[in-house]
Amino acid sequence: MFEPNPPIDLSSGKYLKLWQGPQHPGITGNMSLELITRGDEVVDCKTHVGYLHRGFEKLMERRTFIQNFPVVCRIAVPEPTFNEYLYAAVVEELTGIESPPRAEWIRTLNLELMRLASYLMWLGGIGAAFGQSTVYQWTVTHRDYILDLFEEMTGARIYHMYIVPGGVRGRLPEGFEDRCRDVLNRVEKLLHDVEKVLFNNVVFKTRTKGLGHIPKEMVDPYGITGPNQRAAGFSRDLRKDAPYLVYDQLEFDLITATESDTYARSWVRYLEMHEGIRMLRQCLDRMPQDGPFQAKMPNVLHWEVPAGETYIKAECTRGEYGYYMVTDGSEYLRRVHVRGPSYTHAIALMEKLAVGTNIADIAGLMVSLHTYPPEIER
Repeated sequence: MFEPNPPIDLSSGKYLKLWQGPQHPGITGNMSLELITRGDEVVDCKTHVGYLHRGFEKLMERRTFIQNFPVVCRIAVPEPTFNEYLYAAVVEELTGIESPPRAEWIRTLNLELMRLASYLMWLGGIGAAFGQSTVYQWTVTHRDYILDLFEEMTGARIYHMYIVPGGVRGRLPEGFEDRCRDVLNRVEKLLHDVEKVLFNNVVFKTRTKGLGHIPKEMVDPYGITGPNQRAAGFSRDLRKDAPYLVYDQLEFDLITATESDTYARSWVRYLEMHEGIRMLRQCLDRMPQDGPFQAKMPNVLHWEVPAGETYIKAECTRGEYGYYMVTDGSEYLRRVHVRGPSYTHAIALMEKLAVGTNIADIAGLMVSLHTYPPEIER
């Protein structure tokens, strides 16, 4: 386990305070690192957030249930679909509404497309952080192909507001499955090129192996989940451990590593992208073509949800993502709390891993943890 960072005496003249951010360092969003350095070595790190939109949870408590869908999407901008699903799932749990089977398959397809798009954005970020900007250009371009699919499916590229209580807003467009398969083939080909250019690159290997090592005994006390956890040797994934939607009907492998450093975390995510493509193809092949995509709903403009409380969780690209909701029988939420992995990974974990790191590797270390500050400022 890490020891507390010792106090630094800046008056000694041996140390220098530097700020990284709040402009986007890597792909980690609007947060700032207060770094204390000795030469080019970081000896202390403090994280600062609050540069982005805040107060999502309180905003949600002052809006009706249906009005919250434009709000929840903003909590994790690069992957808003997980917020849509979890919000819909907690409302369904409290109201007893069941989404029809066809909608469950479409939801799973939607989530895995979002995971792949998010990973492509992350993959470009880790490449650019270590001088491989070509990889960034490749992956962001292919992410746009997936955003084209979202626009076709939902009418929007980023904030879809497509998964709603009781199902989804509409059926898949005609010919969508074939166009989706074409995009998956293109992304799969790209991943093989990325493996050659990035993961087999001696400079990338030299700079990332050993960087930001997370001890295995630190994982549970710090609440580390997702690929950061699996790269430390833990075979855990909510899609396997607590299946939801149709994940129990899909075949996929859990990817793990033992080195628990920046390279291992990157490699785990890279292989998970291949598994995501495998799952998406299964969804396209096995999805029901007939049946309703939306359950019968009450008048959502005057919707009084029964009093109760529940917690629903799912596996997003960065780990366990959960919604805890309390209702009092009125048209408004009594309380909602969003549990995202970024709070632990970007604050408590980053402040420990940064110590002893070279300044040039700080951005890459941040990207390797894969965090989104909006979900910290919720």
